[in-house]
Amino acid sequence: LGVKKSTLDKYSAVSYETAKEMAEGIARTSNTDIGIATTGIAGPGGGSPGKPVGLVYIGLCIKGKTKVKKFQYPGNRATVRKRAVMSALDWIRREITDK
Repeated sequence: LGVKKSTLDKYSAVSYETAKEMAEGIARTSNTDIGIATTGIAGPGGGSPGKPVGLVYIGLCIKGKTKVKKFQYPGNRATVRKRAVMSALDWIRREITDK
């Protein structure tokens, strides 16, 4: 997806910066107006005090303008993943319908 190694080294794979570059990268490599990407810690392991299980960043790039949102979802791995997908799709819907 074109995430710079320096971004991963400095911020890690679960970060605002990585989600931003992922969304931009998918839009660029797919040659589309919209790119969306998620990165996070769905669990059950892998969390830390600074990045707990349930932390998700969603990046959305529309026509070269990128925004990132941070979420903290409760629940097990399946629940975290499902909620992240639902949030991402809802965000796209709201952005393209201006609601």
